[in-house]
Amino acid sequence: MIDFSGIKTPVYFYDLDILSRTLALAAGEARKYGYRLHYAVKANNNDVIAGKIKDYGFGADCVSGNEIRRVLDWKYHPEGIVFAGVGKTDEEIKLAIENEIFCLNCESLEELEVVAEKAREVNRRVSVALRVNPALEANTHSYITTGKDENKFGVGLPHLKNALDYCKNSPGLDFAGLHFHIGSQIISLEPYRNLCKKVNQIWREFDIPGYGGDMLNLGGGLGIDYCEPENNPIPDFKSFFALFADNLDLPSRTSVHFELGRSLVGQCGRIVTRVLYTKQGVGKKFVIIDAGMTELIRPALYGAMHRIVNVSSSASLERYDVVGPVCESSDVFARDVLLPRTSRGDLVHILSCGAYAESMNMDFNLRTKPGSVFASEGKIVAEEK
Repeated sequence: MIDFSGIKTPVYFYDLDILSRTLALAAGEARKYGYRLHYAVKANNNDVIAGKIKDYGFGADCVSGNEIRRVLDWKYHPEGIVFAGVGKTDEEIKLAIENEIFCLNCESLEELEVVAEKAREVNRRVSVALRVNPALEANTHSYITTGKDENKFGVGLPHLKNALDYCKNSPGLDFAGLHFHIGSQIISLEPYRNLCKKVNQIWREFDIPGYGGDMLNLGGGLGIDYCEPENNPIPDFKSFFALFADNLDLPSRTSVHFELGRSLVGQCGRIVTRVLYTKQGVGKKFVIIDAGMTELIRPALYGAMHRIVNVSSSASLERYDVVGPVCESSDVFARDVLLPRTSRGDLVHILSCGAYAESMNMDFNLRTKPGSVFASEGKIVAEEK
């Protein structure tokens, strides 16, 4: 077991061996079909993590100008960068154009008009894809469902032809193809099977090749196992990519891209935190730890579940609410969870925190941002403070 005795908690802990195995499997399975992978930087923007991902040949999926700047600092090649997001500013669009990134995934006719205007200003042609809202149910939490009708994301099907015609008639725009992303933390392959059927239908009905489109970006969204992460540390990339190979019916020249985030990094990280107090309430017991919603907002934001382990105790099980120190009643990680009898000073690990933990860290209550430690072969090999 890693010795955390000299490390200040809370701290983000990353197992680089799990990360490497995950990246190798994802890259290998995608390579079988010639698929191109872009890492969704929003999942985790830690320098060490992103550097490892780049080493495996991934491009980058960015949703802000600062993410573009960061991946360029990490030496990701511009030809591997895609820029998504429903609210790109003029400055961010200009940044993407100036750096000649691979593609802007545009989400409305109104956005296309601004991109075309900025392209004219610098006398350049810009590669764009249209993010299509396919009106599909992803069977995930409503906060991370992105492909249903009247969602803020994407071009609705009734508006798609107008957007395609605009691309065709705009000298500054090079139409690359279509982009889809129906949601996040999708744990069944059935929504993706339905997505393939919808893509095939849209590709034919709107004659995408006739507009010059030969690129399909299917986003990401593949989920991880938050309930039993130790038993299932790596998602089933083999079945995931095989499903698309078996169900997509597109011209052979079509290049297929994915934007994976959580599935690549989710299980390599955890938060190591220390028990400040145990507290006897009127009808229940509380474990108060030094990590809070500032370090992991997902449970407070939409009731997300993370497995919690007390690594300091092997005593009999007791039932606790595990809570943080932030001055908000929503600062709760788990209610009525069974843990070994827990005491002040015990180390507690919150698992599956490689995605949407450190990247969503905030300084509410003016809390100090935690450091990060990295381990390989059971030993700490690097530390960031």
